[in-house]
Amino acid sequence: MTSHDDHPWPTGRAGRDVIVAQFGQGRADLMGWALTTGDPLADAVVEEIHAHGRTVRVALYKGLASGLASLTDPPPAVAALLAQCESVPGYVDDALLDSGSLPFFSAPAPAHAISLSAGALVRVYESPSIAKVLALSGRLLEGVPRRLQETGKWVVTAMLPGSLRRGEPGYVATVQVRMLHAHMRRLALTRGYDPEVYGAPVNQADLARTWMDFTLTSYRAEETMGWARTTAETASLYRYWWYIAHLMGIDASLVEGITSHQAAERVDELLQAVTGPAVPESSQLAFATLEAIAGDLHRLARIPTRVGLPVLFALTRRFHGRQAADELGLPRAAAADTALGPVIRRIGRRRRRLRRDPAAWQRRQEQALSSAREAMAQPDDPTAYQHDGQPLVAAPTDGK
Repeated sequence: MTSHDDHPWPTGRAGRDVIVAQFGQGRADLMGWALTTGDPLADAVVEEIHAHGRTVRVALYKGLASGLASLTDPPPAVAALLAQCESVPGYVDDALLDSGSLPFFSAPAPAHAISLSAGALVRVYESPSIAKVLALSGRLLEGVPRRLQETGKWVVTAMLPGSLRRGEPGYVATVQVRMLHAHMRRLALTRGYDPEVYGAPVNQADLARTWMDFTLTSYRAEETMGWARTTAETASLYRYWWYIAHLMGIDASLVEGITSHQAAERVDELLQAVTGPAVPESSQLAFATLEAIAGDLHRLARIPTRVGLPVLFALTRRFHGRQAADELGLPRAAAADTALGPVIRRIGRRRRRLRRDPAAWQRRQEQALSSAREAMAQPDDPTAYQHDGQPLVAAPTDGK
């Protein structure tokens, strides 16, 4: 990392002096770097793809599935990216890969659907830079249902025990998502995105904040709904997500070492301070996300959309607080909020009772895991990060 003078501070973010006053010089320097840095390794692969087309795509897909050693004379950027992905950090061992994610499956699928949408994604979309990148993609709102479905598929795939081993579905999918971000960075810069205002598109600060939303925000949301986890279970999930961050190209200095919500909140406060105020696109994305998940809840839990949407508005206010909800223009749903209280308390009581029977607790977790494996095994259309069996969705303008 270089000095802050080498990283002009984006004008659309909180001022550098404000960050120095609140968090100190060192943290401000870290944010100056993070706001202006994307993912050099993945970005270099995108440039190779635009220069050489399908040959690079095929090499990357084969390398993800079978390892760098399986490639003969790989493109340099592909080799560098795969080498980084395959350099497994010291904290990764069989126990982490095989059981570190198990606490995720102590909550049911509808809870995950709500926490990932009304929790994680609504907050992701609060970021003005992320909202702007999505707007420039040309599919701001009509792409929301598919993004929601694909995000859920990626998260569940990545959380399946053993799935982050090299060549396994979670490993491949996570690097594919990383490459999708790299394509979006390049596309945004060709369509008028202004890095002097927002920083680099999908920059390290945005990526770390998104990581927080899939951990801190999502798991806090599930606790709010009654599906609380123990301190040890929470620590296990955070450690598992360190490795996801490694595969996603998120710098270790931003997230590694976090093992509790309290530690995450301290880092998240810094990331939120440099995010900037929500833009109109943020509100549009939040509404579209809640409407989409209301439809999914009808399918998952037989909750009618006319009931589900007010409940989601009420839950979103509980997850993010009144100020954030008001800034996004989300309506109040007093009746739904009142009705939620007894339901949440009942879920919590059932969960505590189930924990007192270790055998029953394990059976419930195994059932949830089995259901997740079955759902991920169902054939469906390729996701945006699995385009035609390849790991990339290019947004090339050069026809390659």
